Amino acid sequence: MDRYRQSWRMRIPQDPGETRRIERWLATARVFLAVSTLVAIRMDPTELGHSWAAYGLFVFYMANGILIMMLLRRRQQSTSAFRVLVHAGDIAWPALISIFAEGPRTPFFLFFFFALAAAAYRWGLWETLGTAAAEVALLWFENLVIVHVWLGPGGSQRLRALTGLNVNIRDFDPQRLFMLSIYLLVMGLLLGYLAEQQKHLRAEKAVVTGTLSRVRVEAGLTGTIEQIFNEIMSMYGPSRVMIVSQETRSRRVFAGEISKPNGSAPAEFHWLESGIRDAKTYLDNFPGEVCYASVERDEWKTLALDETGHQVPMTNLASLSQLRQAHSFDSLVTVPFLFGGDWRGRLFLFNPSWRGERQEELRFLQDLVRQVGPAVYNVYLLHRLRRRASAAERARFARELHDGAVQSLIAVEMQVDVLRRQAEANRPIDGELGRIQSLLREEVLKLRELMQQMKAIDVDSQRLLGVLKDAVERFQRETGISARFVTDLDELDMRQRVCREILRIVQEGLVNVRKHSGARHALVRLASVGDGWSLTMEDDGKGFSFSGRYNAQQMKEAGKGPMIILERVGLIGGELTVESNPGQGTRLEIIVPKNGDLPHAF
Repeated sequence: MDRYRQSWRMRIPQDPGETRRIERWLATARVFLAVSTLVAIRMDPTELGHSWAAYGLFVFYMANGILIMMLLRRRQQSTSAFRVLVHAGDIAWPALISIFAEGPRTPFFLFFFFALAAAAYRWGLWETLGTAAAEVALLWFENLVIVHVWLGPGGSQRLRALTGLNVNIRDFDPQRLFMLSIYLLVMGLLLGYLAEQQKHLRAEKAVVTGTLSRVRVEAGLTGTIEQIFNEIMSMYGPSRVMIVSQETRSRRVFAGEISKPNGSAPAEFHWLESGIRDAKTYLDNFPGEVCYASVERDEWKTLALDETGHQVPMTNLASLSQLRQAHSFDSLVTVPFLFGGDWRGRLFLFNPSWRGERQEELRFLQDLVRQVGPAVYNVYLLHRLRRRASAAERARFARELHDGAVQSLIAVEMQVDVLRRQAEANRPIDGELGRIQSLLREEVLKLRELMQQMKAIDVDSQRLLGVLKDAVERFQRETGISARFVTDLDELDMRQRVCREILRIVQEGLVNVRKHSGARHALVRLASVGDGWSLTMEDDGKGFSFSGRYNAQQMKEAGKGPMIILERVGLIGGELTVESNPGQGTRLEIIVPKNGDLPHAF
């Protein structure tokens, strides 16, 4: 059982709130037990032997239980000294009452079990065994005092005169006390073991939760690995932690490490630039899921576990010898990991400091990697998706600038050169200046729209109506196209992601009206229709190249319609319908469910 006291997980402090709840439950149980005993005495007064001292002692116990309950209700914290004092009373009281209750074999013997349960509930194995030992010692002390001192020559008459009680000497027979002592010790062992197991599981859960809290997207993959490795170093105390991983498709190998710092500052993780030449030495030649190896006088001692935590033989020591040549160490722990189908690898802990039983520590490390690994993989996936999205956005931004502003500025430069020549020849240039001015105005609008698309949007249901109204009014001021925003809604209960996409759709629709429609009027309407939100956009321009009413599937098959708007509608699980009348205008109708499940998007 020493492994429980030696385990580093037992160093985790208990929550003060949980400690207070435990004490309150014990106080409630103590009072309930006292009341139940009072009922039993009422039914059979002989249980206390008609002794006034016994009744007084029992009343004192009830008052003590009520007082403890009141103190716990008034105090915000329960100190260690207070808990030890209360527990000492729980141990001493049943020993005292057993004297007046015709020996230790009365129903009041249950108070001994309450003390054992309280020790297990508060602490763990050794405290519960200590409580059982204290109870046994008190019983044997009673046996010594009552049998050999009070019940010596004339002792029975003196005891009867003091207490009004006849003590049954058979209840203090050494053989019976021996069996009761063994019974208490065995019960203390079992209750303490169960309590220690529960404490062990709570501590492991706290460690896993604390490690998972280190996984943060904003820290990035390297920062997340650094935080987790610092946690592992604080738990197992290795001199160095190393990770070797291989991408499944490209077979590229990446390695990084973190070493124990000299001071109190956390260690820094860094990737190794030299790389790993022989990946098999680090990844393939290890049996089981997790293994431990140490070397003493060139003799290897190993321990390997399979996926279920059972020991397996470890026969291949060549990889360990090669590792020891590359990384000098006396002991080593290694555990594999797998990130989806993209990455596989291993963690290496060099020269760990064991505080518990090795197989138990290896099993926990195995479980820790299994639970933390998927969270780290999610950070990697999100980081990769963000990089791809950023690259795509930069490419789109560069394309927009090249196809728009850059081309227009080149055209303006050429027209200015023409104007310069016309001015030298004293030709009129008013018309050319007007065209240049129109071209510059158009490019200013395009750049503003591009900057608006690049700007991060922070809009929710409380602000959406106002933001949409401002966007439509700004469109009218900048383009000269008559535009209105109409809604009969006073307030919204719309999810923030839907709000953002609705605003983007309106912005994209207005850009299309300005660029392609040639319209003089535009209308944007937002309404609530049954179980969905209805967004419509209309203009009196030239319309699309097709005529009629098309849904999303038809537009995808034909490759026609506003594809960017169609994509954004799909991001919020909506339906898009486009009605086009060439030469008369276009109408877009979007229906978004209010409580539907949104597709996953990053």
